[in-house]
Amino acid sequence: MIQIKGIAAAPGIRVGPAHKFGKEEFTVPRNEIREDEIPINIQLFEEALIKTRKEIMELQKRIGSDMGQEEALIFDAHLLVLEDRMLIEEVISRLKKEKLNVACIFSEVLKKYTSVFSNIEDEYLKERIVDINDVGRRILRNLLGKERKAFLELKEKVVVVAHDISPSDTAAMHKKKVLAFVTDIGGKTSHTAIMAKSLEIPAVVGIEGATAMIHPDDVLIVDGSMGVVIINPDQQTLENYRREEQKFEGVLQKFLTAKDLPAVTRDGKTVQIYANIELPDEVPSVKLHGAKGIGLYRTEFFYMNRKDLPTEEEHYQEYKYVAQEMKPDPVVIRTLDLGGDKFLSQFAIPQEMQPFLGWRAIRFCLARPEIFKVQLRAILRASVHGKLKLMYPMISGVEELRQANTILDQAKKELEDKGLSYDKDMQVGTMIEVPSAALTADILAKETDFFSIGTNDLIQYSLAVDRVNEKVAYLYEPAHPAVLRMIKNIITAGHKEKIKVAMCGEMAGEPGLVLILLGMGLDEFSIPPQVIPELKYIIRSITMKQVEEIAQKASTLSTAKEVNNYSQDKLREILK
Repeated sequence: MIQIKGIAAAPGIRVGPAHKFGKEEFTVPRNEIREDEIPINIQLFEEALIKTRKEIMELQKRIGSDMGQEEALIFDAHLLVLEDRMLIEEVISRLKKEKLNVACIFSEVLKKYTSVFSNIEDEYLKERIVDINDVGRRILRNLLGKERKAFLELKEKVVVVAHDISPSDTAAMHKKKVLAFVTDIGGKTSHTAIMAKSLEIPAVVGIEGATAMIHPDDVLIVDGSMGVVIINPDQQTLENYRREEQKFEGVLQKFLTAKDLPAVTRDGKTVQIYANIELPDEVPSVKLHGAKGIGLYRTEFFYMNRKDLPTEEEHYQEYKYVAQEMKPDPVVIRTLDLGGDKFLSQFAIPQEMQPFLGWRAIRFCLARPEIFKVQLRAILRASVHGKLKLMYPMISGVEELRQANTILDQAKKELEDKGLSYDKDMQVGTMIEVPSAALTADILAKETDFFSIGTNDLIQYSLAVDRVNEKVAYLYEPAHPAVLRMIKNIITAGHKEKIKVAMCGEMAGEPGLVLILLGMGLDEFSIPPQVIPELKYIIRSITMKQVEEIAQKASTLSTAKEVNNYSQDKLREILK
């Protein structure tokens, strides 16, 4: 029996035989072609690109429907590879010059691109190799007339073991015979981890050498909650984990009993539980899982996969629908959060060395007020149809907040000039996701209606950890004492000015940390809909006195590990 430790990427416990999943190998013929065969080969290449685009868009649509738009967004990067003019023109140029079959030429160009990206020092750009390889292999498969069978031929339920799993292959696991998966590389915020959570497949990633240690048909225990994999366990260990697996499933069922109940602590404190969404299509899921509103409506997804900008009327109809469907519950609309890992080709934004630190979110909107005002006018118009709130992303200081509000006032005046109505009492809030905003929260609180803490970015900026860089993923620690102190400062500053403080990042859905956040005084939690029943169950199991004591104790601990261990112990104690 061997026990190995990795990164807990998706919770749950599964036991099953190992299935080694290797890279797809192609035998690419190398044939000379005649001059008159060049147009035929160019046509074959164009058809392969069209077919690949269709495959990716169909996959993206299915993932968006089954798992959510955030997961579907992963494939935008793949579509961008298909639009890379340099790659396409190099293939055609070499085809004409070297007069070799197009599959051979494309294979050589793909190897060159992979090699170039491998040698780039910038980690974010280096990680685009996964996207290039995934799309490249799809194109090559279509050029050769082959089909990727991947998980379609599995005869039994297995634990997939691989060096890495592409987003396409992860998506193919959906409803197939995959119990869990284990990879050599990856982090909590890698594409594979994000999709594993949505698929509810337990996963442990970042185990260096896992594929070398594990052999086909080895019996594996995968504990995706603790990040542990056990190879060929003894009978006693196997029985222990079988019981834990059953217990885990039982707990999930118990959580579901709370989904339609109010989130009220045992001593009567009501906590607001809202949902995060990307598109209006997710409203039914929000209602199904028992959310009392939408705390984060990510509007940038409305701009994706189109060559033009959405019109004001298109914006208005989308926001109106969500407002009416959720009425009388609130809907917090975040204005366009472009940049970082989300780029739109129609804006012709130059590629940046540090995209997460560059021209993004409110910075872009303030620089392009004509685009910003289209969205603001639509939100204002839709506000009469329900309880809408507006929120600015990535505010770094009060000057940006004032500039954004000036443009909002201009949008209001333009509507008034046209005789169009809007909710004059609509609240306007500020996302706190930049350390400078967290440290000046007392100043911002005087000029905003509410705060929403965006922990995904706040943590990466505070700890200097690129959350899409697998090499430093282990440093991305929501429970880091510095992060907790910053959050406490934000809550204190907000409450001093009598404004509500919410959290809409992934940290808000971490069960152990919920106890600490609630004890710190956080007013509202906005999380993925499927997490809501669990959060409600936890809240209904505790008292405010308990969580205040837990938060106080956590504030005295020195490391993220100590905080995590302590909070998990208290959670087990409370939930028995």
